[in-house]
Amino acid sequence: MKNLNANTILDVKGLACPMPIVKTKKEMKNIEAGQVLEVQATDKGSKADMKAWAERTGHQYLGTIEEGEVMKHYLRKSSNEEANEKKHPNVISNEELEKKIEGNKNTVIIDVRENAEFAFNHIPNAISIPLGELENKLDDLNKNDEIYIVCRTGNRSDLAAQKLTENGFNNVTNVEHGMIQWNGKTSSINN
Repeated sequence: MKNLNANTILDVKGLACPMPIVKTKKEMKNIEAGQVLEVQATDKGSKADMKAWAERTGHQYLGTIEEGEVMKHYLRKSSNEEANEKKHPNVISNEELEKKIEGNKNTVIIDVRENAEFAFNHIPNAISIPLGELENKLDDLNKNDEIYIVCRTGNRSDLAAQKLTENGFNNVTNVEHGMIQWNGKTSSINN
């Protein structure tokens, strides 16, 4: 595939979530509206992350080209009028979620990290649906359930919570700080 022309290239190879998004957000501030940013990443979850982040901020996700282990994500910067980063309004801390789990066995927890992240450390009874697969799994979920979304840091889960709400789920809460700060019980393929 012929290389696409980008105004700026950002190398985030070797970095894991949330760093590709953090660095992309910072770089977007340095380019002009209408310019294209190429983000070179190796994090498998970055494709879904970039697309969801662009939708949330008003920037345009143009697409991704995969070359071996490297994914080249293309994003077009919006004008200032277009860019308005949204955050999901319903949030809960890890400690609050831990108390809810203890008191209610019907709590639905969806973990939107990649499968390997989930396999090695997750909240017991959480459902693994990586962010990139969420849209295809909406029909498998009950819109009336009380749903808590978790990821590694709270960024992907924020995007997922917004996606569910946009699709008619009325009781969705983002778990802030995610698994990186989770002190409750966990399960793993090792135990």
